[in-house]
Amino acid sequence: MLKAPHSILSVWKKFDFFPMETLTKAWFYDKAGTKKQRDVSLMKEHRVQYGITGNCFDLAIWLLDEFKQAGIEAYPVGHDLKTPSAHAAAVAVDEDGSRFLCDLGDQWLQPILIDSGARDFTPEKLSGFFPAADVQVSSEGGQLEIAYHRPNGKISRQSYETDKVDMNFFLEAAERSQNFIYPKALLEQRIPYKNETAHWEFYNWKSFLSTTEGLYHDDPAEPIAEWAARIHEKTGYELQFLIEALSIYKKLGD
Repeated sequence: MLKAPHSILSVWKKFDFFPMETLTKAWFYDKAGTKKQRDVSLMKEHRVQYGITGNCFDLAIWLLDEFKQAGIEAYPVGHDLKTPSAHAAAVAVDEDGSRFLCDLGDQWLQPILIDSGARDFTPEKLSGFFPAADVQVSSEGGQLEIAYHRPNGKISRQSYETDKVDMNFFLEAAERSQNFIYPKALLEQRIPYKNETAHWEFYNWKSFLSTTEGLYHDDPAEPIAEWAARIHEKTGYELQFLIEALSIYKKLGD
């Protein structure tokens, strides 16, 4: 039901437990030359060296490259591109021409079918696609809306333009995003919890776990070293990298 075929899933699964974060953006900003968006080979080097991944543009570009290597048709999508609230994702196309939204930036558990005319499509609520929420897909023309149904009854919505974005335009949007550093650090990570995959988030010096049972807020942590240790434990990111990146955000927030 709305699940992607094995060919798409096998590529997606390479990114299981890759966090989405803005720490790398701030850390790399002063190390980069004029071009702030890293290419895939550099992202892979950084992953090996520091355990790090990147923001939604990094993850979309990397995922698209993996689809290309696997011979799977895929293209970039998003919303509000070239603005501070830009979000990037990818769409992969299976052998029957059905399209699947692949959004690592929002930490989806797996891709989801977005063609309302496809045989397997359903507009009903579904579990197993997003951590700690059921999702509902509404798709018309080039517009896609996802409704997230949380355990507490809250519903939030996200829209995407699903028409193919020109790669050059997408890379320009990525470059713009990497040049804009919002002063509140963000990291999101899929975490195994009991019989599910939950969603752990660090944002603006607070952290919490979203589960189907509800939200669990972590105890406050004060010094940068404490936060670095906590994030390291969740992600495996190198401690020195975390201390450096968090220190940049501390200065931005002061």
